[in-house]
Amino acid sequence: MAQTAKDVLQMIKDNGIQIIDTRFTDLFGGWQHYSLPASRLTEDMIEEGLGFDGSSIKGFQVINESDMLMIPDPTSAFIDPALKVPTLVLICDIIDPLERKPYSRDPRTVAKKAEAYLKSTGIADTSYFGPEAEFFLFSDARFSQAANHGYYFLDSPEAIWNAGATVEGGNKGYHIRHKEGYFPVPPTDTLQDIRSEMILKMAQIGIDIELHHHEVATAGQCEIDMKFDSLVSMADKVQKYKYVVRNVAREHGYTATFMPKPLFGDNGSGMHCHQSLWKGGEPLFFDETQYALLSKMAQYYIGGILKHAPALLAICAPTTNSYRRLVPGFEAPINLVYSMRNRSAAIRIPTYSSSPKSRRIEFRAPDATCNPYLAFAAMMMAGLDGIQNQIEPPAPLDVDIYELSAEEKGDIKGTPGSLGEALDALEADYEFLLKGDVFTEDLLASYIETKRTEELSIALRPHPYEFSMYFGA
Repeated sequence: MAQTAKDVLQMIKDNGIQIIDTRFTDLFGGWQHYSLPASRLTEDMIEEGLGFDGSSIKGFQVINESDMLMIPDPTSAFIDPALKVPTLVLICDIIDPLERKPYSRDPRTVAKKAEAYLKSTGIADTSYFGPEAEFFLFSDARFSQAANHGYYFLDSPEAIWNAGATVEGGNKGYHIRHKEGYFPVPPTDTLQDIRSEMILKMAQIGIDIELHHHEVATAGQCEIDMKFDSLVSMADKVQKYKYVVRNVAREHGYTATFMPKPLFGDNGSGMHCHQSLWKGGEPLFFDETQYALLSKMAQYYIGGILKHAPALLAICAPTTNSYRRLVPGFEAPINLVYSMRNRSAAIRIPTYSSSPKSRRIEFRAPDATCNPYLAFAAMMMAGLDGIQNQIEPPAPLDVDIYELSAEEKGDIKGTPGSLGEALDALEADYEFLLKGDVFTEDLLASYIETKRTEELSIALRPHPYEFSMYFGA
């Protein structure tokens, strides 16, 4: 792996690289880039940075303060596994060209500041994350919205709605019923080789993979699990993961979406986030005398996550569609409690192993439309706030919450019911994010303003199902 600018130039020479692709993440998780001939790249350019127009990036700069610099991180260099022309990718941080200081709205900088703040507290020196990003693969995805119409149309050869379809060469009859897509073997699972190709390409670019499988929903829902890593490194890997998934899908005639709830009446896609704190190479979340083998530190961490969960979800479940997923009845983690095995709880404690190193918490409410740098940083900051203030979580709940009576569920708090509610919560509860200057008020203001616009955009448009309900009223 490259460590310096000189190493990057040697990597270019050794691998016959022709194009350099510089990438950074915008405020809302999109990967942005531009490319230049490899022959143009110099050590000075890597160290001094490459200019771009920050006013053209949503949530970044105003037009009269538009000049920004990308600073490539030599340790991030990898050969693009999707492009035909030999291309080396460099992930970049953003700085202000006048002050030569890290840009407050650069998500990767936020994640780096979060790691630095963790060390400064003395509580721990490493925060590990292991996200489980789910996605759908569709063979057809058409949608349109205009003044006089609004629709979407999705299709998949696996979907149960194609059980009676006339197919060239004959319909072979293997289709996945709603909510029955978990773990079937081929030929019912038609995507085995595609997922295998995805993980092999991920391995080429430094992502350690634990497993892959079909997920619960009909119509090509999938999951690929990455081995845990430290906060910034894992956020980088989430961006690479999504890039590989989308490009391999396209090569095979599919399109991938990380939308949390593209289908009505079936499970949605989340990004359950496993997380733990370590210090000096030792795990801090284990205590064999406590519930679920969780140390008091881990319990306080959970207390912080649950206390701040409504605000966190404005960042961790950041779309209007996220709240189509966070509803009862689809294994949705809508209850702000924790439990060893209950998957309707917002926080689950995995029980597959009793090893101290495997002791972790799993926050199940986030989804993969989030910006991983901001989401991981925000979750860790909430957990640290819980530790610093010794916030006790509610008592663990190991029963099926959906089976409880209304009276029994009366004291259980739930996740926000809409993006608007989550944004309201963030506006009322953000001080914990400002510690150590990790998040800044200008970043949060820009983020909230854009998300309010998204919420309004949905509210202003008639929904197709409203015609079914009200056209003849």
